[in-house]
Amino acid sequence: MCIPGQVASNAALVIRNYSRDHSFFLELSDYFWVTRESQFPFPFGTNGSEDILSQVLGVANDFSIPHEIKRLPCRRCVVIGSGYRMKNSSLGDIIDKYDIVIRLNNAPVHKYEEDVGSKTTLRLFYPESAFFDPVLDNNPDTLLVLVPFKNLDIQWLKTVLNNETMVKKGFWKKPPLIWKVKSQNIRILNPYFMEFAATKLMQYVLTIRKMSVRPTIGFMAISFAIHFCDMVHIAGFGYPKINDSLPNHYYDKSIMKKMISASHKVPLEAMIIRKLLQHNVIQNLTYF
Repeated sequence: MCIPGQVASNAALVIRNYSRDHSFFLELSDYFWVTRESQFPFPFGTNGSEDILSQVLGVANDFSIPHEIKRLPCRRCVVIGSGYRMKNSSLGDIIDKYDIVIRLNNAPVHKYEEDVGSKTTLRLFYPESAFFDPVLDNNPDTLLVLVPFKNLDIQWLKTVLNNETMVKKGFWKKPPLIWKVKSQNIRILNPYFMEFAATKLMQYVLTIRKMSVRPTIGFMAISFAIHFCDMVHIAGFGYPKINDSLPNHYYDKSIMKKMISASHKVPLEAMIIRKLLQHNVIQNLTYF
């Protein structure tokens, strides 16, 4: 049963200074008509990226939440992690019954429907992970939500929207050069949710000189969901041990060592997710 405001009430008891008084997506008015100074650059703020943001948001000129979501009396959400435990889970039919299905990066749907479902309401991604099939892995009305980690990510979005020459340097992996999606389906996530994940959940103190912490997209999606939804369920979270022979994802053979080598604090994230589960802020469809 979905109870309006339940996640917000439970989160407020566990998370210090929890508040829903923040926009979900960046809007042109933030950088054109009104000047808002941000303390940090991406991924925790927009400092230094205001000009390029105003150009991109002028093209992707829809910043709203779709009416179909707005009118819901209670938002029932599920965040689908990319973990190996989704394989052979047979959760597809259950997942498709949620109002809002949030997927991550290039996690495929096509050929995995029995385990992960076929519905995609929002897909959170960054340029290097934008290799999903826009037709087979998304629905026609899926919101593609860019999670910017650096100024170059916004530059990439500008080039693909305007068919400009791509800047190839500065990415750890070459992003798509051609990206055929509708501009009205694109949103840019408010960096507040990345800051919230790092400071409110992970308890890090951010400084301009030292900003090496990078919450995973999955952890950040949970951070977003506990602000956006009235019910938050997760599936496919939890990772194999570093020396485990199991793949990290349900759809490829990548292993845990690759994630550990990045600037992610996976053990800390796992501990926080367990805490959120214990306090009924979120609930789990798979084992953790």
